[in-house]
Amino acid sequence: MKHNQVRQVVFPILAALIWGTAFVAQDMCADVIDTFSFNAVRSYIAVVVLLVIIFISGKLNKDKPQLSEAEKKRGRRDLIVGGVCCGTALAVASNFQQAGITAGTDAGKAGFITALYVVLVPVFGLFFKRKVNLPTWIAVVLSVIALYLLCIKGDFSLAPGDLLILVCAVCFAIHILVIDHFTATVDGLKLSCVQFLVAAVWATLAKVVCAILGVNGIGDVSVATSIFAVPDWQGILSCFLPILYVGVFSSGVAYTLQILAQKDSNPTVVTILLSLESVFAVISGAIILHQQMTAREYIGCVIMFAAVILAQIPNPFEKKA
Repeated sequence: MKHNQVRQVVFPILAALIWGTAFVAQDMCADVIDTFSFNAVRSYIAVVVLLVIIFISGKLNKDKPQLSEAEKKRGRRDLIVGGVCCGTALAVASNFQQAGITAGTDAGKAGFITALYVVLVPVFGLFFKRKVNLPTWIAVVLSVIALYLLCIKGDFSLAPGDLLILVCAVCFAIHILVIDHFTATVDGLKLSCVQFLVAAVWATLAKVVCAILGVNGIGDVSVATSIFAVPDWQGILSCFLPILYVGVFSSGVAYTLQILAQKDSNPTVVTILLSLESVFAVISGAIILHQQMTAREYIGCVIMFAAVILAQIPNPFEKKA
């Protein structure tokens, strides 16, 4: 019992710590590497890491149930379809996120705006006829207030980087719903591996198109050039350690920790612990990158974190079915 408690509490906190500090690694690469090159390299690294994990897991779990040929064929089909859908959603979300960081949004703010997906998921669930309770609606209102404090300046303008991160949060919410649909029939590790492969292919194709069009630029000039710049291999090598950290730990290790934590666990508690990534993003950004936020932005972070937690609390007045 004690071992299960450690797994269900420590593992998601470790995953949140990895994801939160990964924003710092992304920020370190933003001025050197363009968006598509960064996400292509990190995704290919994640594929290699997950392939190793799948291989080791297969060796350790030798007592697998025997499946019929029809079941194997259906499983492969669901894995391919799910991987393409999840990978496409992940590619769009991750590219918007990195482009936003490159455009000027610091690691701490990016972590909190990205965490808005925790609130958006139940809201989007309305389109699938999923009921949303009162605490969730309160969380939506709080998140809007937090976003105003975080992103809207005195002249009611929205910074380009903040807007891109906001779109990223919407895409990640869609990504979570797509994963929720396919994980019922597909192995989680294999689905993750295929989705990262698809995301890597999308990023590579985007770079090929940019090369054909002859679009060039420097990562920190503007939003457009940060997205479409031709890759600088010397720059990639100079930031290889941060990219390696994001690819191995953020994509490979943290995802595995999340799967292990959710096994036989209360999903609400695990999700709250995972949402701590936004807090770790602010802390790591302040410690490692010495990024400073205004009092107004810190208040927005506190309100956003409250909204993230509130969105996971079930309504105590709701009658059980």
